Amino acid sequence: MSAPLVVAVGALAILAVIVLIARFRLEPIMVLFGVAVLVAVATGRMPSAGVASFEAGAGHALGHIAFVIAFGTMLGRIVSETGAAERIARTLVARFGPRNIHWAMMTVGLAVGLPVFFDVGFVLLAPLAFVAARAAGRPILLAALPLAASLSAAHALMPPHPAIMLAIQAYGASVPRMVLLGAMVMVPAAIVAGPLFAALVVPRLHVTGVSTLEAQFLERATDRLPPFGLSLLAVLMPVLLILGGMLAARLLPGAGGRWLADFAGSTDIALVLSTLFACVALGTARGMGGRDLARHLHDCLAPIAFVVLLVGAGGGFGRALIDSGISGVLTALALRMHMPVLLLAWGLAAIIRLATGSATVAMSTAAGILAPLAHQAGLAAPEALVLATGAGSVAFGPVTDPVFWQVKEYLGLSVGQTLLTWSCIETLISLMALAAAMICNI
Repeated sequence: MSAPLVVAVGALAILAVIVLIARFRLEPIMVLFGVAVLVAVATGRMPSAGVASFEAGAGHALGHIAFVIAFGTMLGRIVSETGAAERIARTLVARFGPRNIHWAMMTVGLAVGLPVFFDVGFVLLAPLAFVAARAAGRPILLAALPLAASLSAAHALMPPHPAIMLAIQAYGASVPRMVLLGAMVMVPAAIVAGPLFAALVVPRLHVTGVSTLEAQFLERATDRLPPFGLSLLAVLMPVLLILGGMLAARLLPGAGGRWLADFAGSTDIALVLSTLFACVALGTARGMGGRDLARHLHDCLAPIAFVVLLVGAGGGFGRALIDSGISGVLTALALRMHMPVLLLAWGLAAIIRLATGSATVAMSTAAGILAPLAHQAGLAAPEALVLATGAGSVAFGPVTDPVFWQVKEYLGLSVGQTLLTWSCIETLISLMALAAAMICNI
């Protein structure tokens, strides 16, 4: 099949998903599956091959995120049930003021987003955003969107996230310089795409009702709240454990250091340990017995079943586009275009992001492809190339990204509202980071 036809199939597939779900209100999981199979057929593959691609992509996505969502939701439920989220929310509202809750959540997101992936941080902090918005008497989106923006900016622009570390290695960039440059870009990008954008767009959105996940965190007793320090420790413990694992890997040589780093640095282990800590330290303080804690841990999983399946379906749809050759054709077309190397780095990562949905895959793949070209002297500063590639990797916030569906379901948005919020946030971060890369390279 010719390249233009392959590109047309990919564009029509993405458009079909949006129209069928947003306009005709069809069931999202079935739409993603059906379009994935049709993509395989349209590109000359057997229907069974499309099913296999969908299953492989869904399995890969769920293998990474399913238990992160489950364990993170358990931790969030205990933090909420014990009043810890209420204590943190009240303190944030008191310090920042009810009118500035969006700035408070941006600050929390930047701090937590440095050592953890976006999806982990969002699962962990979404309950805090729900409760903080309620305590401040503000719309949920005014707290949740700045949180999501700051987590995404930290993930795309700051070491030590794995994808950006791969890009730094591929381009031969300096880690200390990248930390400094990333911080200088991350904060303004989070401000513009977070509180400022949220203040502009939230009053114009009409979100009816609350998401199922949000509802389970809003009806909580507020008496006998635990101390702020203990509450904050329970929320940040996964971050501290993961960060401790990173430090152990660098500071402790030998097999013992590697074992400790592997144990503490595992996201799943960190979340399970943090949930156990919250059960003991916070549950005991509220007089909860083992049976009550077990019931809360069990009951919180039902509302996330659809979220997990939808995230998997998004991963399956993205994989179908990859296996059908659409991603490869788009990458080849981008490389043939004569453009400045920074724009090429951004464009290539953005195209891979649009085709696969994964920011990590987009950044690591684009850096690997462009590294030989980038090593030619005088083309661009290595740090600017890392920044441009990271910028392209978060462009568009497309429907091929499982996080798109995660944000949609967590915040109770329609597909159109998710495009107007999350996709715009990602694109704002992308364009600001690209502009910063060009300025840095002057």
